[in-house]
Amino acid sequence: MAENKKTRYSDEELAEFKELIQEKIEKAKKDYELLKNAITHKESNDTEDTSPTFKVLEEGAATLSKEEAGRLAQRQYKFIQHLHGALIRIENKTYGICRETGTLISKERLRAVPHATLCIEAKQRQK
Repeated sequence: MAENKKTRYSDEELAEFKELIQEKIEKAKKDYELLKNAITHKESNDTEDTSPTFKVLEEGAATLSKEEAGRLAQRQYKFIQHLHGALIRIENKTYGICRETGTLISKERLRAVPHATLCIEAKQRQK
């Protein structure tokens, strides 16, 4: 059966994607925890032990870092949610089906963006 004629991925293929997604979730959770720790300054020295001249500069840099870490943490959290959504689609056996065209999303795209819900063609039409 040709891949473009299939209406869904086989259970074996879905199991392969599930494993890939679970690995990505574990890594993403670790990255998310690192970002959260950067925001709360767990396990780090504060500016209390530096001279007043450098304290102002370090506090400014720390604020920027906290804001950036906060944005990155939000993105990472959203990424984790999207990956969990992909796991649900695997359980429902709807994973890898474009939500606009109803065709299968290529394996290459799903390996690169495992939470994708649009095929390349549909994604390009959005732009």
